[in-house]
Amino acid sequence: MYQVPFDVEPLTFEESLDVLHSALRFGIQPMLESVEDMLTACGDPDLCFKCIQISGTNGKTSTARYTAAILAGEGLKVALYTSPELVSYNERMEICGAPIARDAFAHSIAVAREAGRRVNESREAQGLRPYDITEFDTLTVAAMVAFAEAQVDVAVLECGMGGRWDATSAAKSICSVAVTGVGLDHTRILGDTLEAIAGEKAAIIKHGRTCVLGVGTATPASVEDVFLDRCRDVGVTPVLLRPDRPFDAAGELNSGELAFHGDLPRAGYRISRFPGRIGGSLVVDIKTPLAEYDGVSALKPSYQAANVSCAIVLSEQFLGRHLDADALFDSVVTCPTPGRFDVVRPEPVGLIDACHNPQSVATFVSAVRGVEPDVRKRPVLLLAVLADKDVRGICRILAPEFPRFVVTKTQSPRALDESGLARILREEGGEVEATYPSVEEALTALSDRPFVACGSITTAGEVSKILRGSDRW
Repeated sequence: MYQVPFDVEPLTFEESLDVLHSALRFGIQPMLESVEDMLTACGDPDLCFKCIQISGTNGKTSTARYTAAILAGEGLKVALYTSPELVSYNERMEICGAPIARDAFAHSIAVAREAGRRVNESREAQGLRPYDITEFDTLTVAAMVAFAEAQVDVAVLECGMGGRWDATSAAKSICSVAVTGVGLDHTRILGDTLEAIAGEKAAIIKHGRTCVLGVGTATPASVEDVFLDRCRDVGVTPVLLRPDRPFDAAGELNSGELAFHGDLPRAGYRISRFPGRIGGSLVVDIKTPLAEYDGVSALKPSYQAANVSCAIVLSEQFLGRHLDADALFDSVVTCPTPGRFDVVRPEPVGLIDACHNPQSVATFVSAVRGVEPDVRKRPVLLLAVLADKDVRGICRILAPEFPRFVVTKTQSPRALDESGLARILREEGGEVEATYPSVEEALTALSDRPFVACGSITTAGEVSKILRGSDRW
């Protein structure tokens, strides 16, 4: 059984948040050595269980959730590490389908902080510059400690950004990986072309690991080539997940034709029933190299078909066998996807989606079209966006898709002010009926009206917290 190899000064949950907030000053550091050294100082908790790693611009959180749920249905004790949180920091670490307790979260942060202190003390003694230990470095090491102490069998790790330098890549027990797709996001750090970003994500593909290349890696050909070249270089044979029909992956594919690779194993899926309303059933038939699963159902929009299918293939590859069909059906239909086409108020209906870049917004819009084809009958859209995103690209997609907009600003320091967002939205043809300086004020104004809210994970989180009154999701 894993034990922390040093004494730790305890922290309260609030104090652990202060530790994380203070680390924000270091921003993002493209290096793994700090996390690797901290894990070593902690006694290698990441070697106490196996890991699955998932990267991708969009869809990786849902794929991670479905993977964790499917493996739990197979009888494994499963941990899940995702980011960012929707409402509360401890949501980033889940064990057996629930966020870890706040005292356990605080303890794991305390261990990670002490490991960082010891590592930097040793470096200074050697005349080396101490590491700038980031928020995500600390969280990732803390997650490994929490999962080891809980004696999990497997941890599903969602990359925070990219893959090559992502802190999750420091885990030494990664057996299986998947890349859901590639879009233009975090371009300042990952590169300003799809091919450059693909290269960063493809770095998680390494010798000895199984690999699934999701729908979003298929186009354009120049992007798919990046992944296939990487697989050849490291001696990995990937399973290619591709839709049987292009419209089954609406919003998931970049421009370009789907190529056929007869020398590689392929998994396919076909949507046999599209949901006709919010909360309606999505039914998918999936064929993998190991089995066929017909009638897999989720109370989700059509874009989740690609994520469910990717999770099924990834789970098979990790286990090295086909799945129990009955357990699979139960695991998928009951799996929560907080913030993803998520109904947070039943009447009048309030729905949130955490789409936050043009690609994920296009996927969200495709789901809205499936529920209500007539733009005039769609509810008002509550919109708040972060200033460092492609705001105009987001507005250009959304403007013709909703009859009216209510524009607001989240509490994030990165939030774009409501007046600037309203101006861009109007320039793109959107009908802005009102602006509010906070999400809470906007929701008060919409208390007796149906609405959809999107634009950022922060937007989804604030709406969820206000309407659900919960720190769980």
